[in-house]
Amino acid sequence: MKYLDQIINWIKDQVKKANCSGVAVGISGGIDSALVAYLAKKAFPNDSIGILIPINKKRQFDLEDGLELVKKLDLDYKVIDLSHEYQSMIDKMNVQLDLTKGNMQARLRMTTIYAFAQERNYLVLGTDNKAEYDLGYFTKWGDGGCDLLPIVNLYKSEVFEYAKKVGIPINIINKTPSAGLWDDQSDEKELGFTYDDYEQYDKNLLTDQQLIEKIKLQISKTNHKRIEIPKAPKRSE
Repeated sequence: MKYLDQIINWIKDQVKKANCSGVAVGISGGIDSALVAYLAKKAFPNDSIGILIPINKKRQFDLEDGLELVKKLDLDYKVIDLSHEYQSMIDKMNVQLDLTKGNMQARLRMTTIYAFAQERNYLVLGTDNKAEYDLGYFTKWGDGGCDLLPIVNLYKSEVFEYAKKVGIPINIINKTPSAGLWDDQSDEKELGFTYDDYEQYDKNLLTDQQLIEKIKLQISKTNHKRIEIPKAPKRSE
């Protein structure tokens, strides 16, 4: 728990440096956002908020799990249903690809969280763990849009470990990791390898060469998500 205390103090320091008042976090019903919500409440007991943004009506259980979490943490929260707005955009633009639709959901959620944060002079906490960040498994300007990344140095196994220790609801801990962006979507199915595979790779313990190459490819093709936006060269006179 010592490291979680370190993160909590870091969040406080970063908010102070930014001349802000507190923090906001999007609550997905998953384990990563649950742990970040816990950290948010600990850092700013009276100036933190969780935003629950249901879009996919087939994943009502995510909203139920999120509500159980914020009530257990006694975290201030808002529920903003964007199902209508999302469907309206899909229809107007005739969007067909599941990945495009999923990214649109993530970006709508990011816009909503930032609106609440700006109204309260809060910073937005991201929920990417080490694997998600290193693998680029997040939507650019969606769930990747944030001010601080509290759990970016935690492997998924460590997220589970800490979640159990701080009392995150068991339904969330036992849930299959999923961004919930389309039917039957799961993180590991989409990636083609497990979070444990990545952890073993990162620790130089993975021996399956095919998996090693798959992970390297994932990191390489998502590098643009982790670097500063490329700028055109200065004019030469």
